[in-house]
Amino acid sequence: MPATPRRSRSFGGSAHHQKILMANLAASLFAAEGITTTEGKAKMLRPIAEKLITKAIKAQDGPMRVHRIRQIQGYLNDKEMTNKLVNVVAPRYIGRNGGYTRIMKLGPRHGDNAPMSRIELV
Repeated sequence: MPATPRRSRSFGGSAHHQKILMANLAASLFAAEGITTTEGKAKMLRPIAEKLITKAIKAQDGPMRVHRIRQIQGYLNDKEMTNKLVNVVAPRYIGRNGGYTRIMKLGPRHGDNAPMSRIELV
C-alpha cells in the first residue's frame, strides 16, 4: 500500500516561484542575519537555511569544496551571499551540530492580521 501524500505549505504560484521565493528569503537572511516575515514562510525557510549552512560548513576544506560552493551558488543565485555564507557565516558554526536559526513569534500584522515572526541566525 503506497504512503499517503503529504501536502506542504504553498504560498501561491508554481513550484518554481516558491523555490525562487525561498532562495531570496535565504539570501536576505544571510545578508541581514535576521529578517521579519510571516510565520509560515519562516517555518518553511528554516530547514532550507540550515541545510545551506551545513553545506557551507562542509565546504570549509576538503576535496568537495568547489562542488559544495557551486551547489550553494546554484540555489541562491547570488555570488555575494554565497561568499558571505561560506567565508563569514559558516566558520562561526563549525563546532555546532545544527540549530543555526531561531524563530521568534511577534504577533499579528496590522492590515491582514497575518501571524508574523522573526527568523535570525543564532
